[in-house]
Amino acid sequence: MAKVKIIGEELILELSFWERAGAIHSNPRVARSAVTKVEFVENLWSNEVLRGVRAPGTAIPYAILLGTMRGRIYRDFTAIKGRGAGVVISLDKGPFERWIFTLRQPKSELEGLINS
Repeated sequence: MAKVKIIGEELILELSFWERAGAIHSNPRVARSAVTKVEFVENLWSNEVLRGVRAPGTAIPYAILLGTMRGRIYRDFTAIKGRGAGVVISLDKGPFERWIFTLRQPKSELEGLINS
């Protein structure tokens, strides 16, 4: 599943080949300074987290959600697999307002994104 990588001052949400194919999108990238908030969420499939309409991407409810979630004035990128815990990274720059993905790396790697 998706994993956040830091290369210099750039943040990359690294996706597997199949995730990129399902999302119909390459690895999202943004400046590290664009991160405004990192939230750890137990239920990614809730109305409080997900919003909008998926376009483009792939979805099987409660199993997989890959791609762009669009609303009138926002776009979120999702890479969710299963019902496990996840992360919501809020951004103030770039093509997406939030990255929403299943947690597959230690929380400590993501907690430091705001403080650095």
